[in-house]
Amino acid sequence: MSSGLHWVIVVVVVLNILGCLWLVRLANRSPGAKGDTSSVTGHTWDGDLQEYNNPLPRWWLWMFYISIVFGFIYLALYPGMGTFKGLLGWSQLSQYEAEVERAEREYAPLFARYAATPLPELAADPRAVAMGQRLFVNYCSACHGSDGGGAPGYPNLTDNDWLYGGTPEAVETSILNGRNGMMIPFSATLQDTAVAEVVAYVRGLSGQTVDPALAAAGEARFAQNCAACHLPDGSGNQALGAPNLTDNIWLYGGSEAAVTATVSNGRNGTMPAHRDLLGEDKVHLLAAYVLSLGGGE
Repeated sequence: MSSGLHWVIVVVVVLNILGCLWLVRLANRSPGAKGDTSSVTGHTWDGDLQEYNNPLPRWWLWMFYISIVFGFIYLALYPGMGTFKGLLGWSQLSQYEAEVERAEREYAPLFARYAATPLPELAADPRAVAMGQRLFVNYCSACHGSDGGGAPGYPNLTDNDWLYGGTPEAVETSILNGRNGMMIPFSATLQDTAVAEVVAYVRGLSGQTVDPALAAAGEARFAQNCAACHLPDGSGNQALGAPNLTDNIWLYGGSEAAVTATVSNGRNGTMPAHRDLLGEDKVHLLAAYVLSLGGGE
């Protein structure tokens, strides 16, 4: 924050508080003597019913005074006056870090108790699975769905189709380190007709109904442009995260339009790493829950 903005905030805050104090003092005028009409507002009803501008009740005024004093004390102790950090040195970040540290001290032994248990055994433990489910709902369900069923662009975790492998070790590694998948676009190297041929061949690999002539022409183009990642038979390469094209399970959709968009424009998928966010013990439980959904190898 610049020095100029700092003083603008300070001036605005102080003037607002002083303005409130002035309004309270204005409302605290002593009433006039009996019969004195100086406090009459001029509003009259029913002939002689007049409205007076009398002071506020004392208890109400004291509430305002206390609020103003509280405001000054608060601004002296906590941030609120530009760059002034307050006498207590409080900040949102320091409070967050303190709460995280307290939670780690309280719950770390609970997670550590399961850290040495093999994942297949942990996936069969109802209590461990319940703990992993709560972690999943908080950190994974936004992308993979609350049931792990996935969504377009986000893998289904309940089947046996895994981009990087479904072994317990591979699943845990994916959560710990994240994944970065990329399919290059071919619109610059393949004409529309060539793209259509590749799409027909690829969709035919998974048993979909396609134009036989286009599929036959697409086989050679697939071997030249796609087999290096997806392997010559289209079964995929988990070392690269290249999907299996023969099982009719599609991350971005298997319709002609969806596959055409994938071949033409490419795809970029990112799974964020959770090692620093959750730590290895929590990820171990989270991986156990993912395996309990029914997928995995």
